[in-house]
Amino acid sequence: MAIAIALVVLALGSVLFHFLSPWYFTPIASNWGAIDTTIGITFWVTGIVFVAVNVFMALAVVRYRHRQASRADYQPENKKLEWWLLVITAGGVAAMLAPGLLVWAEVIDVPREARIVEVMAQQWNWSYRLPGKDGKLGTVHARLVTEANPFGLNPADPNGRDDVLAASPDLHVPLGQPVKLVLRSKDVLHNFGVAELRIKMDMVPGQVTYAWFTPTRTGSFDLLCEELCGIGHFAMRGRVVVDEPAAYDAWLNRQPTFAQAAERAPGDAAAGKALYATCAACHGAGAEGNMALNAPRLGGQPAWYLERQLHLFRAGARGAHEKDTFGKMMAPMAATLPDEKALADVAAYIASLPDTPAAPTMKGDVEKGRRYYATCAACHGADGRGIAATHAPRLQGMSDWYLARQLQHFRDGVRGGHPQDIHGAQMGLVAGMLGDDAAIGDTLAYINSRR
Repeated sequence: MAIAIALVVLALGSVLFHFLSPWYFTPIASNWGAIDTTIGITFWVTGIVFVAVNVFMALAVVRYRHRQASRADYQPENKKLEWWLLVITAGGVAAMLAPGLLVWAEVIDVPREARIVEVMAQQWNWSYRLPGKDGKLGTVHARLVTEANPFGLNPADPNGRDDVLAASPDLHVPLGQPVKLVLRSKDVLHNFGVAELRIKMDMVPGQVTYAWFTPTRTGSFDLLCEELCGIGHFAMRGRVVVDEPAAYDAWLNRQPTFAQAAERAPGDAAAGKALYATCAACHGAGAEGNMALNAPRLGGQPAWYLERQLHLFRAGARGAHEKDTFGKMMAPMAATLPDEKALADVAAYIASLPDTPAAPTMKGDVEKGRRYYATCAACHGADGRGIAATHAPRLQGMSDWYLARQLQHFRDGVRGGHPQDIHGAQMGLVAGMLGDDAAIGDTLAYINSRR
């Protein structure tokens, strides 16, 4: 009897938990309500079967419990029962499959008026390409992918000249207009998933997959890679931002085109030398850094990373947190650089300086640090010299006392919390694995050992 009661309680408890639990689908923000309906039908069919089977087992336990005088009735076949089971099972399966097939027919039928957005995934970042004023995307090829041409656009294709490139993991789309996502991957299997939009599609290297949706309300919705894509998978995040049409057009007009990116002049190191004179007061004439002034070594870092950090300081995405004392000192200095060209020139000059590694100051357990650094190496490289493709700067040979402070800031939310600091937010997630200052010291001791 106790087993029978337990089975009934299990069935009823599961049903009550399903209806009373606060954990359910996120509120929908697209046209795919049919997907929710299909899943709801599946829940009803499987739920009825689940309850029926458990109640039947409970009744069987009670009715056919052991009795001294009872004997089992051997029935090798029962056609009536088999027909009932066949019909009921077929009906249940059909009730689950038929709506799904109807919805799938809609999923693969993209409206002709849908806006096209190409989504590029790579470990562990998102980037996007949109058609320009001609409404056409230029042709691409994997052989053409370089650091300067991350989408592999064909320079000879005139349709690609005005293609809009968005390097940020935030994708903006207009409210109420269908959007077709053309999905590509540079390296491994990824998955584009936005729960509120009911979008989830694999991105396979060497193939082009697609999905579409029509956003039905404005807002910002988390974009997650929902396929294990490597050690940094958990940090591969982005957002789909649904804007009113006017706000969307304003965002689109701020993004650079392929032609603009290709024609952008590289930083002029000679011009940057004069601009660097102010920086030298703290960071040193050779950008060697000065621990007494809390100014880290800059020499040895690539120009793209230095330029990005100057952008963040000038935009208020770094140096704004109340606990970032020295970041607050740097922010007004970055503001003295008047325009984008000045940022590029200063970064180019610093990158041209002699590469003289900073003297190590951190001590720790190198073997423990090696285990911690295994995660860092996926982006920063096994030798800690940085990887441009993963937007990861150099660590080896840099000021380790400064790296220690930045890791503490990332871990404690002092740095990486601003919405514009996309890569800082990723780093904040990774730095969380360093539970205390000893772990940070061990990691830096290992990095120092790679000199």
